[in-house]
This record gives sequence, structure tokens and C-alpha cells, in this order.
Amino acid sequence: MSNPPVPAGVQPTLETERLILRPFRLADAPEVQRLAGDRAIAETTATIPHPYPDGAAETWIASHPNRFASGESVTFAITRRDDGALLGCIGLEINTEMQRTELGYWVGKPYWNHGYCTEAAWAVVRFAFEDLGLRRVFAQHDGRNAASGRVMQKAGMRHEGTLRHHNVKWGVVDDMEVYGVLREKWRESA
Repeated sequence: MSNPPVPAGVQPTLETERLILRPFRLADAPEVQRLAGDRAIAETTATIPHPYPDGAAETWIASHPNRFASGESVTFAITRRDDGALLGCIGLEINTEMQRTELGYWVGKPYWNHGYCTEAAWAVVRFAFEDLGLRRVFAQHDGRNAASGRVMQKAGMRHEGTLRHHNVKWGVVDDMEVYGVLREKWRESA
């Protein structure tokens, strides 16, 4: 079996019933800093710092086009269709050689419990399988973030295991819950 194609050209925009998942723009940086700067967001993510430093959002956004062009990742701004509000971020870390990708996301606290993350996750998992031709999507969440596990389940993933005492953030040791889905199983549930 040959490797799936590496994304080429301009990053696509994905649309769902309520959302537009688009490339980030530098103009999004202040809102990224505001939303991701909330301690509740940083607390259960591996790489978001708190406090969120000035200039970090601009640097992060500027890295996206090259990472997409090289086939390493694709990162979408989760925006609300009706008013364009930036709600959060969702993306894939792509391993074309292994034909798999890791799904990651965060949604700003004001937008929790509205189903936005689930809707975005479903669209991005579909993109991974149908557009990128990958065979496996997996995701991980901090043991204290059960809501993230529910998003993964609603996106068609199943719990595959627990990595005990896998992470330490701010001196707190926690488990990592691992979810995944294979293309064939996802098609059955879609």
C-alpha cells in the first residue's frame, strides 16, 4: 500500500452546519491569546503555557503554512458560521509514513458545552480519512478532562487504553487516556 498524498497547495477550509474551520490569520492572534490564555485551557493541554506570553500566538500562527506545506500538520481555526467568532483550534499532527494522525483541539471556555468541539472533530476526522487518505486517527486527553473523551467518542473513536501517570503539568501527575479509530470502522459509524 502506498503512502497517502502529502497535502499540497493552500490549506482547505471545512464547513459544517454551524462552523467554518479555516486557516488561522495573524489577525486572530489577540483572540487566540485571550482564549488560550485562560488557565482552564492550559491546565489540561500539554503544550499551552500559562500565562500565555505576548507574541506566542503570532509565532504559532506563522508556523502553520510551512507545516501544512511539508505535510507535518494541518491546523484549523474553529469559527462560528453565523458571526465568524473564533471559538478555538483543531488540528492534525500527520505521520504519512505510518499513515496515521493525532487529533488535537481546544475550545475557549465561553464556548464549552455547545457541541462545537464535537462538530469540528467529526469534520476533521472525516478530512483525515477522506481527503488525506490516512488509515488511523488517534487522540489523547488528560485524565482530568473527561469532556474531551466524550468529544473523541462522538467523533467515532473508542477508548484504547490508559497511560498511567503519563503526564506532569504544574506538579500534578496524571493519566493519559488514548482513543482511536481506523478508517474502516469510522466509515461504518459514519
